[in-house]
Amino acid sequence: QVQVVESGGGSVQPGGSLRLSCAASGMIFNIFTMGWYRQAPNQQREMVAFTTSGGRTHYADSVKSRFTLSRDNAKNTVSLQMNNLKAENTAVYYCNVEAEVVTSTGYGRSNVWGQGTQVSVSS
Repeated sequence: QVQVVESGGGSVQPGGSLRLSCAASGMIFNIFTMGWYRQAPNQQREMVAFTTSGGRTHYADSVKSRFTLSRDNAKNTVSLQMNNLKAENTAVYYCNVEAEVVTSTGYGRSNVWGQGTQVSVSS
């Protein structure tokens, strides 16, 4: 019902920048939350940044002032601009969408993860 496609990522040196983008499509009626999570090797998946339908944006403390999440409601996309990247930001980054979707019987709720994109920061 909801498809999530990620783009961006790659390898940079410490202090560099990358931009991740995520697009949601399908039978979406309303997106409740949309954002990015990450999982480093041998670590649990953690929230990086997400935005709500009310327009609020939440960031992990470790990325505040360096990462910026922007959302285009008309296109159901979010982009994560990551500046001053550090080695500890190395991880697989996943886009997550929680949405109200149109079903054959009315409306439902869907939570979907993207396939993940690798971000590697090293000198």
